[in-house]
Amino acid sequence: MNVSIDFAQKISMAYSKKCKPLCLELGLPQTAFDILMFLANNPDYKTASDIVEIRKIKANLVSINVEKLVREGYLERRAVEGDRRKTWLVCTDKAQSVINKGKVLQASFFELLFENADEGTRKTFYKMIEVMCRNLDVILEEDD
Repeated sequence: MNVSIDFAQKISMAYSKKCKPLCLELGLPQTAFDILMFLANNPDYKTASDIVEIRKIKANLVSINVEKLVREGYLERRAVEGDRRKTWLVCTDKAQSVINKGKVLQASFFELLFENADEGTRKTFYKMIEVMCRNLDVILEEDD
């Protein structure tokens, strides 16, 4: 298997494994937890279609889990002024404890990923990620 595909698959599986106990504690499906964390970590993205497009979660799963989060008081839907078809998803005060626990989990997960890496290696890794992101932006902006 290609090492980059293997890495992406392993990181996804490991993160899911680390999230499982917290999701059980919170009584939330992991997809619902992921939606809350996505909205909390990315304030420029506010709609269900953003979640589908950026996180690549199937639309029906987003719909079901957003409805659950709204019903349970973790999210509110807010109409977007000037666009009656668009609704923003806003995390409520109730969601803050989940988000805080999620951010602690995310920080500890990254610490585990870098456990045996010195500061120089970490900086090089982050610099390389920045370079690849710029290169990906160029690729995505190219005309087909």
